[in-house]
Amino acid sequence: MTKPSKSSVHASDLPYRPCVGQMVINADGLVWVGRRADLPGDAEGRGTWWQMPQGGIDPGEDPAVAARRELFEETAMVSVEQVAALSDWVTYDLPAELIGVAWGGRYRGQKQMWFAYRFTGAESEINITPAAAGLHAEFAEWRWVRAGELLDLIVPFKRDVYRHVLDEFAPLARPFGG
Repeated sequence: MTKPSKSSVHASDLPYRPCVGQMVINADGLVWVGRRADLPGDAEGRGTWWQMPQGGIDPGEDPAVAARRELFEETAMVSVEQVAALSDWVTYDLPAELIGVAWGGRYRGQKQMWFAYRFTGAESEINITPAAAGLHAEFAEWRWVRAGELLDLIVPFKRDVYRHVLDEFAPLARPFGG
């Protein structure tokens, strides 16, 4: 089967990729972000973009299970406590130049369910270099930021999704523990 050329692919003909996202908040009320590794064919395109962890849902997989799996695969974090989930799915469309290119040309964008977690472990637990064979590093570096900084760090076409996530989760980004 031949892959359609980029010019013959229309976003409206493609489905959304089922995905999960995770807002991880540390004891100081800061949010974890990673700088994209800028891999060839990346859905974000070229550039220096930061984002919260996210990833695809396997067929038949529960979104909450997928969220923990993806979080572990991308960051090695296991010391997290789920504190919220978005009230509904959110979607975004890829920019025109990435339609027919990103994710093998199979999707127009992503349909995402987001989860908020409190990170309760030591920072030494965090490892952005995957140990599992066949996985590539999603991030080149990571840091903790204030929730209010997120919109300036994310690739522009995902900002509406991040706004929605922040509307629901920003009140959770406060110090805890003790």
